[in-house]
Amino acid sequence: MQTKSAVHLPAPAEVVDPLRQVLTRVTVAVGILLATVFLVWLDRDGYNDNSDGSVDLLDAFYYTTVTLSTTGYGDIAPVSDSARLINVLLITPMRVLFLIILIGTTLETLTTRSREQVRLNRWRKKLRDHTVVIGYGVKGRSAVATMLANAVAEESIVVVDPDPSAIAEANEAGLVAVMGDATRTEVLRRAGVPTADRIIITTARDDAAVLATLTCRQLNQDASIIVAVREADNVALVRQGGANEVVTSSDAVGRILGLATVSPALGHVLEDLTTSGTGLEVAARLVTPREEGKQPKQLTDLVVAVVRDGVELPFHSPAIGHLVRGDRLIVIRPSEEYPWARREDIHAAAAAQDEREDEPEDPADRPPGGI
Repeated sequence: MQTKSAVHLPAPAEVVDPLRQVLTRVTVAVGILLATVFLVWLDRDGYNDNSDGSVDLLDAFYYTTVTLSTTGYGDIAPVSDSARLINVLLITPMRVLFLIILIGTTLETLTTRSREQVRLNRWRKKLRDHTVVIGYGVKGRSAVATMLANAVAEESIVVVDPDPSAIAEANEAGLVAVMGDATRTEVLRRAGVPTADRIIITTARDDAAVLATLTCRQLNQDASIIVAVREADNVALVRQGGANEVVTSSDAVGRILGLATVSPALGHVLEDLTTSGTGLEVAARLVTPREEGKQPKQLTDLVVAVVRDGVELPFHSPAIGHLVRGDRLIVIRPSEEYPWARREDIHAAAAAQDEREDEPEDPADRPPGGI
């Protein structure tokens, strides 16, 4: 029996319903039993019952059960040549098959538990630089969906939630989940918070978010912690607890509602930007080698900000000048890929950047007026 803070791994790609397996094996075992009873009863004259000398249907069932279970009291025994031949050729193989089914079911149960333990140990060894999502409600699911849409691997996301239905839903989505209270240190340790790279906290209550933030920061001093709170008054408190970024969900929704009231088009655009997979999306990516030396307005993607040396510069900032190696772009682009707005391969750009960093810089390659 699993405890409340147990780790729940997603089901393997190919999984058979355990109940169906048991029912199938029971059906086969009953079939073997009935077939053996029929054979014994059909050749009942070849058997001798020490109690009354004759074998009826009940005696056939009795003889079959003690024979297939290898009990063998010897009170009913085959005496004719045909009965003994049937025992050798049919009943003995059925006995072996019957035992294989019974023992196989037990071994399968033990093997399944061992396999789950091996999977759990393997998962723990690989658990590094992952993302922990605390709270798998509406906000948590949306955060996970956005990360998956931006090429974050399912294996690198761990969900923490006290609700069994949320844990089951996370497992169905292919995610590892830990059921328990996220304010408890033991639960967060099971989720791998001490080795996590990012932690997203989307609890239902702000006080739980504050306590979870404090506990996570105590376990991991380097992780980036992003917290969602309902009330703006709690933003400063959460930041003091160790959060790197705080999102006020109530204010954000209220602002969208207000803009939609002033202009429905504004509400539609903002809703589109916050919805993943359709229309427009906000994304962050590295500048590619062919974009270096250009101005943000010359790119295919609509650049709204440039992150340079950890400083966020809005698109109109004169400090941007021309794009240089290492810049990270915040862009608005179509969710779908079009020939006129093709997505850049971030990983390929990063690899190309690493290769170029190993080469000596040629003064001729510097963009005019570059920084």
